[in-house]
Amino acid sequence: MIEQELLFLGLLKEGPKHGYKIKKQLRGILSPFIGIESKSIYYPLKILENKGLLVKKTTKQDKRPLRLVYELTPKGHFRFDELLRASFLDFKRPQFSIDLSLYFLKFIKPEIAGRRLRARISILNKLSHAMNQTLQSLKNKKASSLLLSILEHNRQMVKAESKFLLSLIHTLLR
Repeated sequence: MIEQELLFLGLLKEGPKHGYKIKKQLRGILSPFIGIESKSIYYPLKILENKGLLVKKTTKQDKRPLRLVYELTPKGHFRFDELLRASFLDFKRPQFSIDLSLYFLKFIKPEIAGRRLRARISILNKLSHAMNQTLQSLKNKKASSLLLSILEHNRQMVKAESKFLLSLIHTLLR
């Protein structure tokens, strides 16, 4: 919950937002960087509200229906700063969804393992291609260099995993 808490508090640190705007940011720009599903954002927001980290207010704009807008409380600002500071010093080992499968690879015939790993490489290549397109699109929109750097970092990790898996396939099929 700490990463999710940092994420939601950080989005609201930018300023008050309604749920749809938060969901749009999660699905759009932030989706390549986070491992959090955005199916229901209202449950985590409710938890943060119960902790006193944010408040929701009802607003009306022109002829639009009433909207719930979420805003950080002073306690929420403090908690965000605290989590952000701590996250810079958090050195958890990067974990890839395939790590556990690789550990048990010895229980699969090498030919089958090779096919499955090649299928994963294919998916990684598609992901890398999509990240390249997103990078190009963001560059055309003159996105912040920090955002571009984060996306490039993620793209390089995808490429590194793909390279590692290719090497592993060659080792397995010797």
